[in-house]
Amino acid sequence: MLNLSDPDKRAVREIRAVPLSTVEAGRKVYIVAVDAGHGLQGRLAAMGLVPGVQVDVILNSPRGPFIVAVKGSRIILGQGMARKIIVV
Repeated sequence: MLNLSDPDKRAVREIRAVPLSTVEAGRKVYIVAVDAGHGLQGRLAAMGLVPGVQVDVILNSPRGPFIVAVKGSRIILGQGMARKIIVV
């Protein structure tokens, strides 16, 4: 699990990193950080959503589920969870 300090978080954002929730369906991105508490970080890590992993966005519905493919599995996330995953 990755826990970034404030200067590290600023550096990640400077390389045009965005929340996963803003990525359009059909795009492939890489996780660079998880900006969440230990509980959510652990839950996401158990699903394979850790820094360095490629994520394929399958569906991004503003009022519905957020579906991604990671390592051959499809995962459904809520929009709140997707906002805490920082990608490039």
